[in-house]
Amino acid sequence: MIVCSCNILSDGDVKACLKPGPECPRTPAQVYRCLGCSPNCGRCARTIRAIMDQALIDAGVEPIAACNRGCCPTTLEKAAAEPTL
Repeated sequence: MIVCSCNILSDGDVKACLKPGPECPRTPAQVYRCLGCSPNCGRCARTIRAIMDQALIDAGVEPIAACNRGCCPTTLEKAAAEPTL
């Protein structure tokens, strides 16, 4: 299934990027970099995060909790995924 139509990324592409180890991407922005692209419209960031969270759950690892205060990398990643004008 295509999850990012701007970069033509599938859920399989995202999952293939999520290998165990220290270089495993922990944010959608890192997944984009791992796959050699960057977010354009940002609409796929939530779907990529959901795929990442499910992969972590399947691996027996606790998913990263979302921060609502605006100070954590998860919030910064959301801002980075939004297009600039």
